[in-house]
Amino acid sequence: MNLILFEPAETSRPLPRTDPRAAHILTVLRREVGGTFDCGLVNGPRGKATLAALGATTLTLGFAWEATPPAAPAPITLILGLPRPQTARDLLRDATSLGVAALHFVTTEKGDSNYARSSLWSSGEWRRHLVIGAEQAFDTHLPAVTHGQPLAAALAQLAKKSTRLALDNYEAPTPLSTCNLSGDKSVALALGPERGWSPAERELLRANEFSLVHLGARVLRTETACIAAIALIKAKLGSL
Repeated sequence: MNLILFEPAETSRPLPRTDPRAAHILTVLRREVGGTFDCGLVNGPRGKATLAALGATTLTLGFAWEATPPAAPAPITLILGLPRPQTARDLLRDATSLGVAALHFVTTEKGDSNYARSSLWSSGEWRRHLVIGAEQAFDTHLPAVTHGQPLAAALAQLAKKSTRLALDNYEAPTPLSTCNLSGDKSVALALGPERGWSPAERELLRANEFSLVHLGARVLRTETACIAAIALIKAKLGSL
């Protein structure tokens, strides 16, 4: 953890020793009473925490917050065909580390419907991977996340004034690297499931003003393609 995140309600009560953050403070950071470490409020400011007291079962912490909040996330929304759970974990963590604003995991014609029923989603585990990604990036912002809605529903929620791009290995005429992106507009990037978009989904994307683009001749894993595309878009937006 480069930054330890806390929910606002947690800052007013002791931290149990059984909490993984307590173990990190004591065994990895090796803080003793009076020691400080970097912390943040989820979707709030960063600051410094002080280990004020060490009890048998709890840690008592004090917090001092910075006046200037972290920079806002890049105006990038990802629309992702629901991948297998382990891939989704990687995407949740790494897309958060890269600072995207939102992730929508959608059902698709060629996707496996069982992925939507994974305990990753039903147990709320997915949010933990956002926190890990933010802590890695020394940031406090967690992206908005939805899962299990149809592609059409996710498209209907997009900002009207946005650049819309969909990765496609089959019909995309244009490399993503040549797209002209404006730093004052948000970007929606759609990536299909492992087997790609169906013909009907391509037509739906085109009808919603998406341009089909590609990352070159090589076929990449979903998580690799996602990271490469985000990096290209952020570089073009001047936020990398």
